Formats: sequence, C-alpha cells, structure tokens
Amino acid sequence: MASLKKSGLWLGLVVACFQAAYFSLKYPQACFFIFGYAYFLVRLTEQPNVRRAFYFGLAAGCLSYSPQLFFMWNIFGPFAVLLWFVLAFWVGLFTAIICGARQRWGAARAAWLIPVVWTGLEYFRSELYYLRFSWLNIGYALPPWFDGVGMYGAGFVVFSLMAFFNARAFVKLTLMELLGITVLIAIILAMILPSLAETKSRAFKPLSITGVQLEFPPAGILPEVLDQAFAKNTNSQIFVLSEYTLKEGVPDTLKDWCREHARYLVVGGEDVVTNEVYYNTAFVIGTNGDVVFKQAKSVPIQFFRDGLPATKQELWNSPWGKIGICICYDLSYTRVTDELIRQGAQLIIVPTMDVENWGRHQHELHSLVAPVRAAEYGVPIFRLASSGISQAVTASGRVVAQTTMPGPEEVLSAQLRLPPRGALPWDRIFAPVCSGGTVLVVAWLLWLEWKKKDEVKDPPSKTS
Repeated sequence: MASLKKSGLWLGLVVACFQAAYFSLKYPQACFFIFGYAYFLVRLTEQPNVRRAFYFGLAAGCLSYSPQLFFMWNIFGPFAVLLWFVLAFWVGLFTAIICGARQRWGAARAAWLIPVVWTGLEYFRSELYYLRFSWLNIGYALPPWFDGVGMYGAGFVVFSLMAFFNARAFVKLTLMELLGITVLIAIILAMILPSLAETKSRAFKPLSITGVQLEFPPAGILPEVLDQAFAKNTNSQIFVLSEYTLKEGVPDTLKDWCREHARYLVVGGEDVVTNEVYYNTAFVIGTNGDVVFKQAKSVPIQFFRDGLPATKQELWNSPWGKIGICICYDLSYTRVTDELIRQGAQLIIVPTMDVENWGRHQHELHSLVAPVRAAEYGVPIFRLASSGISQAVTASGRVVAQTTMPGPEEVLSAQLRLPPRGALPWDRIFAPVCSGGTVLVVAWLLWLEWKKKDEVKDPPSKTS
C-alpha cells in the first residue's frame, strides 16, 4: 500500500499529466500525456482503505478539472465551485471502487475492472444523469484518428494499456489472463482497422457551405451580411448563421434573400409557442423562400433559459443528401448525435452559441468536440458559432477551415465531401454495458461490506 508521501507524488503527477495533455490545444504532441494521467491515477488507487482512495481521487479530479473549467466562474459565479466538485466526484468514485476491488479480490483480478469501471463512470457522467457533462474526457485529449473506436472506447483502451503496464497490478497474471488480454487487444484492432479502411474507400459528394459569425445581431443587418458573404463565396449552396440569431421566427427579409439568390439558409432562432415558451430551433429556408425544415435543440443546457427539449429528431433530405442538424451543446451528447447517424446522416450542421465573454479557453475546449465526433462517425461536420471558433471538419476528423476568436462577422467557408453513410463506433454498445457492470461491482462490494459488518456484530456461537 502507498504511503502518504508516495500518494502525494502520484497525485501531483496525475494533475501535471492531465494539464500537460490539454496543452494539445496549442501543442498537439502533448496529447499523449493523457496516458501518464491514466497510469498514475491507477497507482493512486493503491491506498490502505477506500475512504483515503476516494479523497485522493476527489483531489485529483478537482485539481485536474478546475483550472481547465475556470471559465465557468464567469458564467455561474461561486456556484462553479460546486460544479467542479461534482465532476471531481466521479474520479474519486473510480479510485474508491478500484481500491475496494483490490482489497476484496486482489490486485491482478481488480486490474481487469480498471478499464470497465473507468468507461462505465465516464459514460454515466457524460450521458445519463441530469448534470451530464462530457468535456475533458480521455477521448477529447487524443488526436481524432484515435477516436475511431469511439470517444468512450478511447478511454477504455487507454486505461486497459495503463492497467497492463502497472507492474503491481499485473505481477501475478496467469498464462490464461495474458491470453485474455491478447484476445482483447486483437478484438479492438479488428474493430478499428476495417472502419478506417472503409472510410478511405468511400465515394464522396462535394458540397460548398459558408457561415458567418454573428452574436445577437439585429435582424435588419442579416441580408447585408449574407450579401457580403455571398459575394466572396458564390459557389456555396448553403449558408449558415448561429444559434439564437433570430428572436421571433424567420423574417420575410431572409426568405426574400434565399429566393433572390437561390440559396439555402440554416439559421438558429426561437420557435415561439407562447410569450415565454419556445423551442431553441434551427430553421432551414429553401430557395423558394419557405421554411422547408426545422429541428429543435434536443437537450437544453441546464440552469439556462434555453427552450423546451425537442419532441423528435429528423433529417433534412437536402438536394445533396441527408443532413442532420443539432444545436450547440447537443453535439457533446453522443445519445443525440447517434440518432442522426442511425437515420443515415451524411453531414451534420451545428449552429452554436459561444458567447465572447465566456473566454478563449471555453471556445478552445468546445472546439475539441466536432473533430472527435466527425472521426467517430466518418461524416463531415460544419459548426458555425456566434463568435470563434467555428469549424469545417472532414469525415476523418481533420479541420480544414476555422475562424479566429472572437472573429465578429468572420466568414467560414469550405467544400465538404459527403460519404454515402456514417457509422456508429463500437463503444456505443460497450460503454452502456460498462456502466451497468460498474453498478453491479459497486453493489457487490457494498453487499460484501455489509455482510462483513453483520458477521462482526453477530459472530457465530461456539458449540461444545
């Protein structure tokens, strides 16, 4: 078991590796420090009791996440501290569960649970409960090509490898256990390589698309701004404006602009139900000036006035193929974007609201989402924000065009190639199973602990 001094060293290395990994925003090679983060976090589970393991994990999570999410203070004020601790709780729960498993079943057997428990907790905190938040996951720190296995699959692979290289955990591995690890790695490679080969062999349809960054603009300037963008990008078939560009439905001036220029426009705005109730919606205006499609936001942001949740998700059957539309933070939820891919989306357009005064780092962290999502599905993404950083991303996750921060009225233009279809990564089945498995592990450990205390209270009577 680790001494306090050694545990303090591991805690420092966990935090240092995590911060270094997210230097990949400026230095891409730094992303591989995330392997160090996973390795030392596994070492941090080697505590004499579960309580100490939890507190060290909680400290690791808070010291890792809070510097990256300091911008939340600008948005929520002192309440941001509570949100940092909510995120850190899941790291503390991970170290506590693995510590308990080590003490009950031994280091070698507990090592098998490390990637399962990590993936189960990461999926649950990102997708399944009210305060779900997927940023700062393992997958976002890695290059998009690594996410061919899926964002949660990337975390599973990283923690599998780091558990394997943790000598204390694997010193007692049997031949059958080593064989099992080999088979697991072979299965993962078998899932990754065909999808990569398929992506390279697909035929793609080109589509030119242009967007303009505007933050809460007056409706009267929109035709003029679009005229300026059109003059520089006459080949673009679709134009995009950000989330919350419109306040009271689609004005006739925009319908006239689309009719006059024979172009499509995707624009975010409020689809009003009553005076105070609305759907945060992306409208598609056709070349005839009619609203030909609209999609509401599926998951309004917690603690914000962000409209009602969408009652359904559908695709826009455009002249170039099936296009999925999700709004802003919806792109962070795989349970939202997966549905678009299941329906056959060949491109995803994302009108986004990133307010300038939230700060540069918030914009930079948000910009990590689109390349990962594109690489997961093998479909391009056009993400147009109210202020930088807007992005055009290829089906392989490569950013081919982006705007600067804050970039008012900056234009994003790109030609993206639509594949015949996208595909869900393999972790979409595996990650929920890991969450269920983690619940069973926790229940089993709690039952064993209860049984142990019960036996201490009522020891079996001696018979003569």
